[in-house]
Amino acid sequence: MTESTFTFRVDDDLKTAFARLAKARDRNAAQLLRDFMRAEVQGEHDRDAHDAWFRASVGQAMREADEADVRLHDHDDVMYEARSRLRARIDSKDR
Repeated sequence: MTESTFTFRVDDDLKTAFARLAKARDRNAAQLLRDFMRAEVQGEHDRDAHDAWFRASVGQAMREADEADVRLHDHDDVMYEARSRLRARIDSKDR
């Protein structure tokens, strides 16, 4: 793997505080910056993968909802059933 230099300007106080933080973590500033960069790149990959999964899941649900034989449930009925089950669970734990 080839390496390159990354140069940027930063406030002196911020640089000093960051160097102190790095030392407290038994690292140097460059190591911490590389760790941060790797984590951000991986996090972006993770966010992209989650977004793709979510969009595919919603698309599948929309296609299923459009099927002719789909059975739809009334919102009020579903909420009534959920509240009834929750109330029963709470009542059983109170005994």
